[in-house]
Amino acid sequence: MDAVLTIAQIETQFDAEWILVGNPQTNASLEVQSGTVLYHSKDRDEVYAKALTYSRSDTLSPKRFAILYTALIPEDTAIVL
Repeated sequence: MDAVLTIAQIETQFDAEWILVGNPQTNASLEVQSGTVLYHSKDRDEVYAKALTYSRSDTLSPKRFAILYTALIPEDTAIVL
């Protein structure tokens, strides 16, 4: 995909998936507002592996990306960053 999508378009098109977003546009709070979907999968590890491919390459672009999860996370879930 080469098109820049808004976060709403990404969430609608890729429901309950992990998304690798290239050249993300962010707001002042660094929340992703839009970007180019480079890869998506229900499997988080696949998306992380693809991100490593981009970060280790001198020829692949972009060098700046974000990883999103588009499903609702239950309130009682602990998240480790």
